[in-house]
Amino acid sequence: MNTIVFFQIIFGFVLLVGGAEIMVRGAAEIAKRFGIPPIVIGLTVVAFGTSAPEMAVAIQSGLEGKADIALGNVVGSNILNILLILGLAAMITPLIVGSRIVRTDVPILIAVTLALFALSYDGRISVVDGAILFAGSILYTVYAIFSARKESYTTGLEEDTDLDTPKNRHPAVSFLLVIIGLAMLVTGADFLVAGAVTIARWLGVSELLIGLTVISIGTSLPEIATTVVAALRGMRDMAVGNVVGSCLFNVMAVTGAAAVFTPAGLAVDPALVRFDMPVMLAATVACLPIFATGHLIDRWEGLLFFFFYLAYTTYLIMASHSQESVEVMHWAMLSFVIPLTFITLLILWLREIRNKSKSGNS
Repeated sequence: MNTIVFFQIIFGFVLLVGGAEIMVRGAAEIAKRFGIPPIVIGLTVVAFGTSAPEMAVAIQSGLEGKADIALGNVVGSNILNILLILGLAAMITPLIVGSRIVRTDVPILIAVTLALFALSYDGRISVVDGAILFAGSILYTVYAIFSARKESYTTGLEEDTDLDTPKNRHPAVSFLLVIIGLAMLVTGADFLVAGAVTIARWLGVSELLIGLTVISIGTSLPEIATTVVAALRGMRDMAVGNVVGSCLFNVMAVTGAAAVFTPAGLAVDPALVRFDMPVMLAATVACLPIFATGHLIDRWEGLLFFFFYLAYTTYLIMASHSQESVEVMHWAMLSFVIPLTFITLLILWLREIRNKSKSGNS
């Protein structure tokens, strides 16, 4: 059994890395050939594709009556997307953030995250709530595609990427690359999740903890692989767009579909509303001042995100073992660390605005 699980995990990693490379290449070729900003490809095609594992896990968990895994997967994935994935990508190379992300997509993400928090407050996300969230994902996709025709913004693809699109390659081949890459990503994530869940159950941890950590990490591996590969290849706009788009699809499409396919809706664990959702909201709101400061995520900001993910994961591990110590960390995180970080980011943001105002007047 141990050997089977080990090879399951290794094979999953191989599929993920290969699938990410193929999918990013195909998506970038589509963007270049049709003049679509790669950030829009990242926000829609790549984001929806890399969110497919979350969608599959959430629907299956909801049908099996395991709402803790379904919602824990969504909340944990979004926290991981912002704090760990963006943190790792920015530590590899500073990430360029397009003005569209700051002006439109992050505010939308904050709004839908607040909506999910509000819908969860009564302890259940109903079928109607789920239908509203899913409809929101369709409206957002339509808006993202049509708004791309009217807006022009810096993408960095032509200057920063080392990818050369073959002039004689048929567009259908690029689309096929995206589909093949997506299939490899989903299959690889499935192998990894299966192996990781087996290990977690051997350790005897709760379903909510499995959803917030093991499964959220496993289903986010396509995002991790795709974002890191995009950053390494110089497609930094697509890297950011993939993360923000994946978070949007997780909140709206994944949660919405899981609630719609679960007859009684999704029951919400009070622990999610009390701590994990506020952390998800805090991480989402933190994107706005960081992204807006010069439209660049520096390495130190990536390191800050990475530190917070380590702190959050430490909290979850402590919560599963010692209630006394976790109460202390809970109080410290919500009362001191997070507010202090927001104050620091707000000061940096206001300083950046003031500097731009001075340079504009001079």
